[in-house]
Amino acid sequence: MLTYKVAIAGFGGVGRATADLLLARRPCYLQTYGADVRLVAVCGSRSGLIDTEGLEADRLSALPPALTGPDFIVASGADILIEAGPTDFRTGGPGLSYIRAALAAGTDTIVISKGALVHSGNELRQIAMTSGAMLKLSGAAAAALPTIDLVEHSLKGCEVLEVEGILNATTNYLLDVMMTNGLDLETALRDAQRGGFAEADPRNDTEGWDTACKLLILANFGLDADLTMNDLIVEGIHSVTPAHLKAWQQGGVVPKLVGRIGRIDGLLSASVGIRTYPLSHPFALVRGKDKAIRIVTDVMGETIAIGAGKEPLATAAAALKDLEHILAARAAVSRSIQRTSS
Repeated sequence: MLTYKVAIAGFGGVGRATADLLLARRPCYLQTYGADVRLVAVCGSRSGLIDTEGLEADRLSALPPALTGPDFIVASGADILIEAGPTDFRTGGPGLSYIRAALAAGTDTIVISKGALVHSGNELRQIAMTSGAMLKLSGAAAAALPTIDLVEHSLKGCEVLEVEGILNATTNYLLDVMMTNGLDLETALRDAQRGGFAEADPRNDTEGWDTACKLLILANFGLDADLTMNDLIVEGIHSVTPAHLKAWQQGGVVPKLVGRIGRIDGLLSASVGIRTYPLSHPFALVRGKDKAIRIVTDVMGETIAIGAGKEPLATAAAALKDLEHILAARAAVSRSIQRTSS
C-alpha cells in the first residue's frame, strides 16, 4: 500500500469542500488504487494546520494562526498540493508562489485558481517538465464541464480546428434572466447578488475576464498555444441594452457570452464576446448556471458537452478527478517497478 500526503493551500469555500470530499473518498482511493491518501495540511492566508499523520474533518472547522505560504507546504511533507486560493490573473498571486515551490520540489500539483496559470503558465509547465512533477488543472478550466479532458483524452490525436465555450455560469445566468424576464443588466445583477448567484464584485465575470482566463488555459495547456491576455479581444455583457434584448427575441435567437478559439493561417487566435444562436442550436438550450463547450476537430468532427454542478462542490470534484489521475499514474509506475524487480 502506498501512502500519499496531500496539502491544500487556500481554505475558502472551494478549499473546504475539497477537503471534505477528499476525506469522504479515502476508502475509494484505498480500494481502487491501493493508496492511503492523507490530508496532512491546510492553510489560508493567515492560518493553517499540519498533522503528518493526517487530519480529520472535525479539526478543520477553525484553523489556528500559523505559518502559511510555500514554507508551510514544505514543512507538511506533502506529496501532492491542491492549490485552491483566490485568483488574480494580473499578478498570478497568491497561488503562484505555492505552485512554483511545489513543482520545483517535484510535488505533484493540482491547481484550482486560474491566476497563476494565466500569468505564468509557460513557466510553470517548464518547471514541471524539469522536476517531473505532474501539473493538473481541471478545476481551473471550467470545473465540472470537461474541457482539458476532452482535448487530452477523448479527442487525442485530432487537430482541433475550432472551440466555442459558454464558460462562465454567472453571465449565462444573467443573460438568461434578462431575456426571459425582460430585465436590464443592472436589475438582473442586483437580483442575482441578493440570491447569491453573483459575486459582490462581479466585474471579472461580467466584463469577460473569467471566460478569457479559462479560454487561455484551454488554449495554452490543452492546445499547446502560447497566448497571453494581450492577444485576446475581450468583451463582456455591459453593452447589452433593452433594444438588443428585444431584437434578439424578435429574431428568434439567444445571446451567450462565448469564448472562441479558431485558426487563422494555421495559428490559434482567441476572443471573448456575445454571440447569438438560433433556438435549434444546443447552446441556446444552455440555461441558468450551466456551461457548455463545442470542439470541432479534423477527423472526429464536432463534440459538444454541457455540464452543471452545484458550487463549490463541483469545482472540488473536478480537482479530485485530477487527484485520481495522479493516483492512477503513480500506481502504474509502482506496478511497473514491482514487475521489473521481480
